[in-house]
Amino acid sequence: MTQYREIDSTEQWDAALEGSKDRALVVFKHSTTCPVSANAHREFTAYLDANPRQDTDYVLVKVIESRPVSNKIAEDTSVKHESPQIIFIQNQEKVWSATHWAITSEHITAVLD
Repeated sequence: MTQYREIDSTEQWDAALEGSKDRALVVFKHSTTCPVSANAHREFTAYLDANPRQDTDYVLVKVIESRPVSNKIAEDTSVKHESPQIIFIQNQEKVWSATHWAITSEHITAVLD
């Protein structure tokens, strides 16, 4: 199983975004109080449990607990904040994003693989 790492500081976000020059990056923005986000989190982890793309780093941001990080991601990627939200980044640019019920293991697989 591929693991994601949680980021909770803007410095960690800056490093992850910089790293997207060398390795693709998937950011999952998660609300720990939202049932729709809980479902999207299950779908995200189902993707990671299956056969995820290996040349990619996966990070999770808890949007309530780490609001400054979430806001900076929105600013840096020009993707309006929503949660749950998934953003695929390569070379510091957003390639794809989805929110809410569009976040499924099948959808992630179709885009990333």
